[in-house]
This record gives sequence, structure tokens and C-alpha cells, in this order.
Amino acid sequence: MTTEFRHEADAHRYTMWVDGGLASVLEYQDHGVGTVMHHTVTIPAYRGKGYAAELVEYAVNDVEASGAGPITATCWYVAEWFDRHPERASLLATP
Repeated sequence: MTTEFRHEADAHRYTMWVDGGLASVLEYQDHGVGTVMHHTVTIPAYRGKGYAAELVEYAVNDVEASGAGPITATCWYVAEWFDRHPERASLLATP
């Protein structure tokens, strides 16, 4: 199995490809003072394999490395990911 992650900046999204097929998408908006992660979806044929979690981790790592934070998680899945990874909470925007 081959897995590829892409940051498609022009489309404001991160994607995960498995064996050449699009498996999961995370859409975001960069507001210049942080990144809003607002939608995550996994293609039905790929669900139940943890791909969305892998994609969120990739996106969070990329935002951290590029200094594009803080992150606002308006997508319920991204918010739950942060709940499961409290060690990454410092990357979240404060209310």
C-alpha cells in the first residue's frame, strides 16, 4: 500500500491518497493570523481505517512547521482529534 499526503494550497486543502485513489480531504482557510480547519471528509470506500486521523495529524504538523497557526477547529472531527491529542492543544487558537 502506498500513501501520499499533499498540501494543495491553491485549493485550500490537504489530501491523502492511498494506492493512487483519493481517500480523505481536509479543507481549511488561512486568514493570515491563523488557520481555520473547517471540513474533513473520507471517501466512503476508505472509511473506518483511520485515514482521517492520519490526514489531520499531517495537516496539523504542516501548519505548525510553516508557522501558519494558531489553528481554529470548526470541523467537529478536527476538534475531536485535538481532544484525543491534548499534547497538541498549544496549537489551538484561544477563544
